[in-house]
Amino acid sequence: MKITNLLQAAPVDTVSRGIQAELAAAAEKIATTPTSELLSDLVDKALSFGLKVVAAIAIYFVGAWLIKKIKNLLKRIFEKRDFEPAIESFIQSIVGIALWIILIIAVIGTLGVETTSFAALLAGGGMAIGLALNGTVQNFAGGLMILIFRPFKAGDFIEMQGFTGTVTEVTITSTKLTTTDNRVIIIPNGAISNGTINNYSHMPLRRLDLTVDVEYGTSSEKVCEMVMSLIKQDTRILNAETSGKADPFVALSALKDSSIQFVVRVWVKSEDYWDVNFDLIKNIYEELPKNGIQFPYPKLDVNIIK
Repeated sequence: MKITNLLQAAPVDTVSRGIQAELAAAAEKIATTPTSELLSDLVDKALSFGLKVVAAIAIYFVGAWLIKKIKNLLKRIFEKRDFEPAIESFIQSIVGIALWIILIIAVIGTLGVETTSFAALLAGGGMAIGLALNGTVQNFAGGLMILIFRPFKAGDFIEMQGFTGTVTEVTITSTKLTTTDNRVIIIPNGAISNGTINNYSHMPLRRLDLTVDVEYGTSSEKVCEMVMSLIKQDTRILNAETSGKADPFVALSALKDSSIQFVVRVWVKSEDYWDVNFDLIKNIYEELPKNGIQFPYPKLDVNIIK
């Protein structure tokens, strides 16, 4: 009864009414319950809690062992399928964090703690972080798609987002390009995944298309023969017998206002594309005039009426 009186004498503003009532009830029970019954109840609760602790410890160690095995299994799968190191590290981190969260919730639940509010708190926190880092999450998702589907890789010469250059690095959030004039461009993966990518290095062969304009009155057969002879002199130009998709092609394609136009199509290896392009243009420019084939100039007829 003395304990009850002390609790009732405590200031109301320091202890809430609900807690005060529970403490009063507990004190009343202690005061009215025989000591042997209290000890028996205490032992039962201690044993029950002890069993929960043992079960929680067992679940923790078994769960930690399973997490380790799952991560090792993922590592072997990545090694067999030759995944990019960045995506391997990212997926292992995400899976590891998710598994540890599940394990912690399971351990806490085994101890008798209510986990519903804990899970709701985690979900709410995750949603808040997702909203705060919306752009970053989009870049993560874009990087994940790029690393999985591999529209390009380091070393490829590509065009995207208005920039052209060689891919030097692909990370989970951004891609780094080095342009032909040695500028470094860093593009967020979220923008890349939603845009158009032109990969010049993806295929081993590329077709080189040129047009050649000559004066009217020039023999079309002579132009075709001269250009074809220049093509045959370049061993980098492929034909059907040297792994090319087709033989070199030269033909009259259009009659323009002040010239006749020929189209030139040849197949080359992707790494030889630009060298062959510049060399072939140079050879055509230098050799055709030597054989009486002239390039046209813009002409304007003026009639003077007196």
